Amino acid sequence: MENIYMSRGASKVVNVCAKIKPGEQVLIVTELSRLSIAQALATEVYRVGAEPAICIMEPRKQDSEEPPKEIAAAMKASDAFLSVVGKSITHTHAVKDAIAAGSRGLVLTHFTEEMMIHGGIEGDFEEAKRVCTAMAEGMAGAEKIVLTSPGGTHLEYSAKGRRGNKLYCMVEPGQFSTLPTVEANVSPLEGTANGVIVADGSIPYIGIGVLEEPVTLKVENGRIVDISGGYQAKMLADNLASKNDPNVYNVAEHGVGLNPRCHFCGFMLEDEGVFGSCHIGIGTSITLGGTVKASCHYDVIMKNGTIVADGKVLMENGVPKV
Repeated sequence: MENIYMSRGASKVVNVCAKIKPGEQVLIVTELSRLSIAQALATEVYRVGAEPAICIMEPRKQDSEEPPKEIAAAMKASDAFLSVVGKSITHTHAVKDAIAAGSRGLVLTHFTEEMMIHGGIEGDFEEAKRVCTAMAEGMAGAEKIVLTSPGGTHLEYSAKGRRGNKLYCMVEPGQFSTLPTVEANVSPLEGTANGVIVADGSIPYIGIGVLEEPVTLKVENGRIVDISGGYQAKMLADNLASKNDPNVYNVAEHGVGLNPRCHFCGFMLEDEGVFGSCHIGIGTSITLGGTVKASCHYDVIMKNGTIVADGKVLMENGVPKV
């Protein structure tokens, strides 16, 4: 029965978000656990006159692990690709190279059948485009950005020379977007972030999900140097330590959630889109404008952020001012 109800979401992904045209070659990268979603998307791709190809890969062992080289090559050769996976391949060379080659991509990481029917996918992406674009432009290239939150976050960094990324779930050739999160983000200049991050919303990775108590991360010279809190903080700290990769502590991203239909539920691309939230990505930054490739990319999310860029208030207590 869910396959029937997913048809409306599949139509939105294919026609509104990816703008698939007749005759295009569309690659759908998936895993067996999400085959029903991939099939719903492929059905709609075929209906509009394009040619779908479904590639089923073994689930990656961790987020940001590269897909098989054959799939990476197919992504690069496609007109458009849809990634419907459990472990994220968003922050990989495969995605970066496919976009550089002129493909366009949508990332549906951690998607469930329910997410194809209700929640953030019901958002008005055309309406969200304006504020998302303005937020990204406000953050881009700022000499000094200050992020604070009622929960205790106070982080300062420079985005000098960095582009602002606007992800509003609709793509043109040479672009990718996550879905259904609507977000603006920027990658802090390496080594410039200092302060304290207090996540009180969600850490939608490695089974942590919606936070039961705050997780506090101390930042010095662009790197996480201490993680404290309850058992969920320990889960994050232990997982990062197990990577044996110093780059996993890199402050890679400052993102802003801008989809009013998203809600905290423990799934990454719903949680990151919650309107008025902010997230700090740690680890890989190469797909965002940074220079670091790590063995993972995790986001820690806080509620009701305030953002000041070069003295201009972009968001105040979760309310955009752009």
